[in-house]
Amino acid sequence: MREKIIKLITESIYVKQIILESKLLLSIEEKLAEEIVHCISNGGKLVICGNGGSASDALHFASEMIGKFQKERKPWPVIVLNADVATLTSIANDYGYDEAFARQLEGHLTKKDIFIGISTSGNSENVYRAVLKAKEIGAKAAALLGMNGGKIGRVVDYPLIVPYKVTARVQESHILLIHILCELVEDNLSETKKVIES
Repeated sequence: MREKIIKLITESIYVKQIILESKLLLSIEEKLAEEIVHCISNGGKLVICGNGGSASDALHFASEMIGKFQKERKPWPVIVLNADVATLTSIANDYGYDEAFARQLEGHLTKKDIFIGISTSGNSENVYRAVLKAKEIGAKAAALLGMNGGKIGRVVDYPLIVPYKVTARVQESHILLIHILCELVEDNLSETKKVIES
């Protein structure tokens, strides 16, 4: 078991090293952080979603933005589409699961907002359709993805692609990228620079 533990930690480090050495990925991360700062500063909000473990990552992202990450500041507006079980299941029942997020965007998203989808494969149909709906509305669209980015990576404005095939390693890296986004946004929008000890 000890050897397996070491192997898994080493693999996780390896994937993060890939991210560190990707100038394109780092550039997109920086640009997305700037876009989020601009969005929130101008009265916009984030609308996020994912399936399974990525649904939990969407909730995690929202909790850091609405509560706080490391600094005391005002909460920022975020909606997580997979959090509303009644709406999610009613849409899935009436229109099919592929429309579960896109239909919600029609009610929530405006041109001032940013949609962020999370899909480790890059091919989740409901996230893909949500991206297309976001583009139709005129909002910016970003996605945290894995593998080669899939079809979602080809249509979003900000594709954050972790180029690895193991879902667990991709999800670990998505949390890293989410935390970096939160810290960059807090650095630029917080009313105070005092770091909260926790």
